[in-house]
Amino acid sequence: MAPLAAILAALGNRADDDGVKAKIGRRYWCGVFGELYGGAIESRFAKDLPEVLQWIEGGSEPATITDANFAAARLQTLRTRNSAAYKGLHAVLMRDGCLDFRTGDPYDLQTYFDERTDIHHIFPQAWCKPKAIDAKRCDCVVNKTPISAKTNRMVGGNAPSDYVARLQKSAGIKPTRMDEILSTHLIDASALRADDFDRIFHQRSQELLAKIERAMGNVISRESVEEELPEPVQYEVEKAEVV
Repeated sequence: MAPLAAILAALGNRADDDGVKAKIGRRYWCGVFGELYGGAIESRFAKDLPEVLQWIEGGSEPATITDANFAAARLQTLRTRNSAAYKGLHAVLMRDGCLDFRTGDPYDLQTYFDERTDIHHIFPQAWCKPKAIDAKRCDCVVNKTPISAKTNRMVGGNAPSDYVARLQKSAGIKPTRMDEILSTHLIDASALRADDFDRIFHQRSQELLAKIERAMGNVISRESVEEELPEPVQYEVEKAEVV
């Protein structure tokens, strides 16, 4: 945010131009998904301002873009808020209009805070554990999405087929409308109603990668979405989540 503020200050009114905003946005998301600001950042801060300004004037792409890389297998290791990419992916989902499972409302600034929206499991841990689904898959970003606190209490630890039916009945949502709502989270409604974790995991992995590609403006290799971790991973429980 510090170099972004400096860039906007230097650009003045030009920062409102559509083409300029597109470049600024691409630089931002490359920094987020490339996780380029998690370590020693002073040198990158110093380079960002002149390089981005030169790029806007027709120069070469800044290092924040050329250095950015997102490996497909990284999806499975994104499990907590410690990563900018973990939070960034859900920010992109909300920016692009994902709707709450119960209310059908988008997560704008007001509803995000009023409804205490957080990042929750699609297939709850309580459902995954008895099914022997690997914790690294259950707890990773592919199996999580923004959900309001009240809606998540209705999800509970139930099978998706159960909580989807309950939400439809309690909120008076028609099946076709529920399908539309789920699609805004990049969730295949028919697979979710069938409790098909593997199908959802594969399908959503590909769509999340495509969303990251669009934000970064960079192509991501699809060769290895799944990655073997050196040691078994235990289920991670985050205090803010009801699973």
